Amino acid sequence: MTDPPLDLDPLETAVRAELDGKMAARELALRNCRKVIQGSSKAIRALHRDEQDVAAGLIAEVKELIKEAEAPLTEHQDIYYAGFFYDAVKEYAEAELTAALLNEQPIPLPTDLGLHAVPYLKGLGEAVGEMRRRLLDQLRAGELAAGEATFRRMETIQDLLQSLDYPDGMTSGLRRTTDVARSLIERSRADITTTIVQERLRSKLEGRLD
Repeated sequence: MTDPPLDLDPLETAVRAELDGKMAARELALRNCRKVIQGSSKAIRALHRDEQDVAAGLIAEVKELIKEAEAPLTEHQDIYYAGFFYDAVKEYAEAELTAALLNEQPIPLPTDLGLHAVPYLKGLGEAVGEMRRRLLDQLRAGELAAGEATFRRMETIQDLLQSLDYPDGMTSGLRRTTDVARSLIERSRADITTTIVQERLRSKLEGRLD
């Protein structure tokens, strides 16, 4: 008796349909993620140049790129939670939060941006670095009071991040982001202290010369 041939055609059709869909979703996500990272970086540079309209346009483009990539990922959650996608979303969060912080506006919540908590918080932590850049610009311009206000906002963010004591496996390395933010804040504290001391010395010298 001859054994019937093993027919794997239905299996091949089934697995190819799933894997082809996953590959297409992955390729779109990778392509858009590169654009998201680039656009977010350009938006932050525009914010520091006070080119608000340019920054807003870039952020809007980035948001659409994320939305386009997310649509097919609803059925491929393993790719959605992959490091490369979350890293790109984090950059978008940083751009949105930097815009709010530098313009002294209430910061949007994760739900306002359509983001999960983890990439949002990592973007918030990295926005501390952009605030330090603004702080240094303020100190160079002699705007000590404004610099101190910026520093207080940096500290408030650090306090929040420090309080979120969850395992690194849950937060994808948020602890490291928090540590970097803390080091930037300590350096900023030293910069402000030096500026205050120099200002006091200058005032004393001017008083003696009068």
